[in-house]
Amino acid sequence: MTRSGGALTAVPLSWRSADEPPITLPRDPAREAARRELSKGMYHQNDPSWYERALDAFWDWLDKVFGATSGATPGGTLGLVVIVLAVLALLGALWWRLGTPHRTPTSSAVLFDDRPRSAAEHRAAAEAQAAQGHWNQAVQERMRAVVRSLEERALLDVRPGRTADEAASEAGAVLPAHADRLHTAARDFDDVTYGGRSAAEGTYRRLAALDTDLERSKPALASSTPNSASTAPSTRPGAAE
Repeated sequence: MTRSGGALTAVPLSWRSADEPPITLPRDPAREAARRELSKGMYHQNDPSWYERALDAFWDWLDKVFGATSGATPGGTLGLVVIVLAVLALLGALWWRLGTPHRTPTSSAVLFDDRPRSAAEHRAAAEAQAAQGHWNQAVQERMRAVVRSLEERALLDVRPGRTADEAASEAGAVLPAHADRLHTAARDFDDVTYGGRSAAEGTYRRLAALDTDLERSKPALASSTPNSASTAPSTRPGAAE
């Protein structure tokens, strides 16, 4: 300050010379201040949610994959679409032909439990289950009726722990005309018991018809051979020629 005519006047002071560079603010504090300001919620009210961001990232990735694949596929994108549709059609045909995949049973199901019942009792149980539309249980009981009936007729030995496949093989040797149907019945029994498949009404009706036919069947007898003593020439030493 200077006194001029008895009054004080302000004189600007210069702290820096004209040759020195201007004062600048450091970058890091400015950047941090801007970051704090932009992190406030008022600036992010319309931001996409995490789900939308994830979906956008997925579509971006899928677009890159299809772009790269179509570039290497004859016909470009159209050729890729044709290939994908052909693969889907093939998978659909396999599913329709083979059905839903199930776990393969590790062993055949044992036919009977610890409660011995007659063939008539098993047939009655099968019919009761069939009347309610419980085809799996109906098939199981009818197969048990088939085997129990063969045991009661002494065409099969009574053997605890016998499986459906074993019963079909043994019965097929005695009743060869029905061997194929017996093996089919055993396979149906295994499928619904351990294979995880569902039986239909037609499966049960086919098995019931087999049961009826087996009751009317007679076992195959071994063919007799000619008496070798009466037909074969004597080979004893000294016998007449």
